[in-house]
Amino acid sequence: AGSMPGRRRLHTAVTLQIDRAKRTAELTIQAPDRPQPDSPDAIVAAGDRFWPLRAFRELDDALLRLRLNEPEIGTVLLRAVGDPEAVLAVDRTLATHQDHWLVREVVSFIKRTLKRLDLTSRSFYALIEPGNAFAGTLFELALACDRSYMLDDPDRPNSIALSEMNRGAYLMSNGLSRLELRFLGEPDSLATTVAHDGPYDPQAALEAGLVTFAPDDLDWSDEVRLATEERAALSPDALTGMEANLRFAGPETLETKIF
Repeated sequence: AGSMPGRRRLHTAVTLQIDRAKRTAELTIQAPDRPQPDSPDAIVAAGDRFWPLRAFRELDDALLRLRLNEPEIGTVLLRAVGDPEAVLAVDRTLATHQDHWLVREVVSFIKRTLKRLDLTSRSFYALIEPGNAFAGTLFELALACDRSYMLDDPDRPNSIALSEMNRGAYLMSNGLSRLELRFLGEPDSLATTVAHDGPYDPQAALEAGLVTFAPDDLDWSDEVRLATEERAALSPDALTGMEANLRFAGPETLETKIF
């Protein structure tokens, strides 16, 4: 079973599907599918069933399995699916109760897991399609990817959104938020993005610099396929070594010196 090209590992919120023949993996994280606790006592009662803790523990496990067990998998296609409003509701809870000890630990764990993605020597492409949940905390995954593709189809609404948690809760190894890194040297663009309220459609996201490409429905399949095949045909981990110059621009810290 280990050599089958379509091997799939299921968690409750994360799915990892591996295609060894193509040297690619598809990593999908599911937004909450039911209301989440919104008070410290309820969060403590939920324990490891609290969605952000459960989902990012599963994501951490998937990243470690890719790192240690799948050395030939060099390109990872990352999706977030489900209800973005459910993610934004969780973010409001995390922001409101950030001084509570358990919420603080959950946020720290998410921060560490996102840094593990930053420091994983594989190429990550975010695929932002209709029905996506790239909002708030889950949009950090798209910001961490080397490229992000957002489908622009007028007949199928597609959007992304930011939250308070994108504004400094999950600092990278260089001490910057991923938005600060995205707009390094462009303080006006950063200020405009931070102040923006509401979702971004594909063209607005592209103009704001939040996604890399926004192909239309005619070009989408070919753009994604060619980009994936091109990267897999080379050495994605070696290319990621060069991409690290973009992942960790800005201040040098002890962590960036090590990694």
